[in-house]
Amino acid sequence: QVQLVESGGGLVQPGGSLRLSCAASGSIFSFNAMGWFRQAPGNQRELVAGITRGGSTNYADSVKGRFTISRDNAKNTMYLQMNSLNPEDTAVYYCHGLQGGRNFWGQGTQVTVSS
Repeated sequence: QVQLVESGGGLVQPGGSLRLSCAASGSIFSFNAMGWFRQAPGNQRELVAGITRGGSTNYADSVKGRFTISRDNAKNTMYLQMNSLNPEDTAVYYCHGLQGGRNFWGQGTQVTVSS
């Protein structure tokens, strides 16, 4: 059973940056696609950014130009670099992987943007 573990969340001031990491227990190359989702209180979980095995990426309009998703197959880790953070980015961020039609989720990491 593949496990995904997020890290890197925390409290940051508006305009600041954070980098989230998602470490997989096995090879992330086995995932057809991976991504970051987030869920704020009272809201549905939404896709923030995705990356395919081939390296193609896509972003939610709200984070384009500020967030960058990447993956390091050698380290079995996916990243989300978040810059110019604002309070609307406050949420629990989840790592997701799609493998053979199955969905795998991390436990989530809290990101709070506040002064």
